[in-house]
Amino acid sequence: MQLFPERIIDLWNKCEVRVIILLSLVLQTILIIFGNRRKLTNRVWIKIIVWSAYLSADWVATVALGNLASSIGDSKDRTTTTDSALQEFWAPFLLLHLGGPDSITAYSLEDNELWLRHFLGLIIQVGVAFYVFFRSWGNTALTFLTIPIFISGVIKYGERTYVLWSSSSEHFKDSLPSSPDSCQDFVKYIDDQDMRGKREEGSEEAMVIPQDGIHKEDNHLVLAYFLFNRTKFFFAERTLDEKERKCIHSMIKNKQNAIEAFKLVAVELGLMYDVLYTKAAIVYSRLGIILRCITFFSSISALVVFSTIIDTHVYPLTDISVTYLLLVGAALLELYALILLLLSDWAKLWLIKLKKAQHNPISKTLVDLFWRFYCHSQSLLTSKKRWSESMGQYNLISSCLKDVQYACFGVLKLPFIGKWLESKYLTSADVNADQLQEKILQYIKEQGNIVDKNDDVSSYYKHDIFLTQRGGFALERYKFTDIYWCTIGVEFADSFIIWHIATDLCYYGDLDDKYEGDVRKVLDPKCKISKCLSDYMCYLLVFRLSMLPKGISEVRYKETCAEVTTLLKQKRDDDISSESKAWKALLQKYEEANKALLQKYKDSSVEELFDMKDSQSLLKQACFLYMLLQQRVGDDFEKKWEIISAVWVEMLAYTAHHCEWREHAQQLWKGGELLTHVCLLVAHFGLSKQYFHNVLTQITPKKPHEP
Repeated sequence: MQLFPERIIDLWNKCEVRVIILLSLVLQTILIIFGNRRKLTNRVWIKIIVWSAYLSADWVATVALGNLASSIGDSKDRTTTTDSALQEFWAPFLLLHLGGPDSITAYSLEDNELWLRHFLGLIIQVGVAFYVFFRSWGNTALTFLTIPIFISGVIKYGERTYVLWSSSSEHFKDSLPSSPDSCQDFVKYIDDQDMRGKREEGSEEAMVIPQDGIHKEDNHLVLAYFLFNRTKFFFAERTLDEKERKCIHSMIKNKQNAIEAFKLVAVELGLMYDVLYTKAAIVYSRLGIILRCITFFSSISALVVFSTIIDTHVYPLTDISVTYLLLVGAALLELYALILLLLSDWAKLWLIKLKKAQHNPISKTLVDLFWRFYCHSQSLLTSKKRWSESMGQYNLISSCLKDVQYACFGVLKLPFIGKWLESKYLTSADVNADQLQEKILQYIKEQGNIVDKNDDVSSYYKHDIFLTQRGGFALERYKFTDIYWCTIGVEFADSFIIWHIATDLCYYGDLDDKYEGDVRKVLDPKCKISKCLSDYMCYLLVFRLSMLPKGISEVRYKETCAEVTTLLKQKRDDDISSESKAWKALLQKYEEANKALLQKYKDSSVEELFDMKDSQSLLKQACFLYMLLQQRVGDDFEKKWEIISAVWVEMLAYTAHHCEWREHAQQLWKGGELLTHVCLLVAHFGLSKQYFHNVLTQITPKKPHEP
């Protein structure tokens, strides 16, 4: 018994190849348009579209090529060459599709590691396409028209395989030179003697500055390129020497504000994204430009020749329409790729280098014209955003409240569904809001200046201390060293959860409607910075766990959520419709016990306070911390939020530095993470362990009891 009528089966057999080839063209269009957009946004729908198109594109093109090879054999047996001649012409277009667009070669880093599989696919698919081409060989214009498209397809597929290989972790690391590129075409170095003379004259020149003749608005690009050549060493887990550290630090410390510093890092990470996920490794080279010209003119010339020479009346109208769609699609995609190439940062760097070179009057005029065209086109067609410029927000109490409200449905316990529903409640915050970037940069700059102050052994030890701090500096600065038990006195996971809950308690308590006027105006920015960082770290814990330091953070978080959810279920009869009301209800659970602890706290020594970490309830410890802060600061709300925000900035910097570089690289295709930008700033201010490997091995550390 047939599932479909014979008429429908015959219709599908006739249209199968055409439908699959057109689907392959549609997938390529999606990839070239949206492939590069994913580094600028974290919207889920773009990720889904690109992911679906990327996984389907190769499979669809491979199936279409196999069907063409099969239909060629059948058609030869039936000697119906007229009907199949154009279909044979479609085979090299599928090689173009398998080569993929310039805007995306790898969906994730793991795809780069599969370059050998793509190399095998290259050999097989080119062999199949050549088989179709050889079987259809004839003394016709259509046969010779196939040759340039076939060559373009091999070039595109070969480019993709080469880029995947060059971006694989092993080759990426081995391909780096012994020392970074000096970038002498873009920057100039000032030695120590020149710097001393200029400082005496009141100059604030850095050790590395842009070359003369480069426009001020392009300084950030050339400096970002200089940093990018050093950042590659970080991502490859290689070390840099002391000279490089001084050059980078002298460059970044002179940035006037956080916007400039973060913009510099964003441009730098954009270049890194291009190297890891696009064809930038070859397209922006001299060979790549030659190959791109070949593929571009092959597609254009094939369209023109087919339109003018080939007698289309002898072929079926359907096949003619499909052929024109393939030719026009190939030409438009090549044109779009060329426009993206010309408007990229790489093209602007090439233009800057070309503009600075010596030219005769004619070439100088052409360069100036091209420069003005480029600047005008880039301002109209490119986005000012370099990444999503947002950070995810997730809150423990909010998620627990939703669990309580929807527990009766039992949906959250279903596989995958619960996690998906959690992601629906995600929000995002602007990283430029409420002086957040300024607060982060201020802290990193202070620590970087301490290390850069001198080159003695104590500076390196201070550097090592920074790498272990996650709130200790802030408590020491405000003379709260007796509550180390909630920062460096416990595991990172415990410390993070305690401060997350305590921040919520302080936030909903201090921003109550009873506080109005000037107090509210002072509190809002500081509260929002702390609240945003607290919820961002919670978002990382739930959805980006691999970016956090290794430990049992997920287990401790789930235990705390289970405790909070249980307590909320017990208080369903009370009004817990909002986060603030829910926290007030939870605070009452440990209010009496924590009051007794506070009374004991007044008479306890500092060492006895560390016994708090023996308590298994992080909720209880968080409530105690909240009550302790309220008692210690009194009505000085501003001081309290300065402490809380400083602690969170330290935790953010600690997390950023202890996250593996591979995990940072993984986030580039997801719209970027604030944590990655912070990690690069930490490294640029000389606070990365990858600078000091060679120096510290020459230092014999003193024992604690030695002077």
